[in-house]
Amino acid sequence: MKSYLSIISLLLLLNGCTSLPSAIRDFPSVNVSYQTVNQDISAYKDVPVRWGGVIIDVENEKDFSRVQVLFYPLNYRGYPKIDKKSEGRFVIESSDFLDPAVFAKDTEITVAGTIKGDIERTIGNKSIQVPLILATSIYLWPKDYRNYYYSVPYYPYYWW
Repeated sequence: MKSYLSIISLLLLLNGCTSLPSAIRDFPSVNVSYQTVNQDISAYKDVPVRWGGVIIDVENEKDFSRVQVLFYPLNYRGYPKIDKKSEGRFVIESSDFLDPAVFAKDTEITVAGTIKGDIERTIGNKSIQVPLILATSIYLWPKDYRNYYYSVPYYPYYWW
């Protein structure tokens, strides 16, 4: 019985550690797809969104930081579904200094904020316009989130 309580405690602990902070979870966002916004970015200016993906790059200027993100749709927990096909890129702008050592390439991220407009990004020799999100709140997912969340067996019929 003691081992079953340990498993239950571990599951509750992991659930608490991997939940989005309330600033992102409870952010009053509009459910609008990346593809819809990307077709006419200016039409969605000031629309609140909750988006996520994988960090590509961080740029720090004197008064703000920008994080370029490869967009992935979010699951019900707000976690980027990296097993799906990426739909494109977007940029997060924050008035906080975002250290590239912390906001490292390939880190999974979820952001809550408003669409500020668009910004030009150059990929190789091609320039593209991508949505620019003014961040209200940013959450970096722990590297081992998937390992912990998906590796714990779930056998509820053994607990009773």
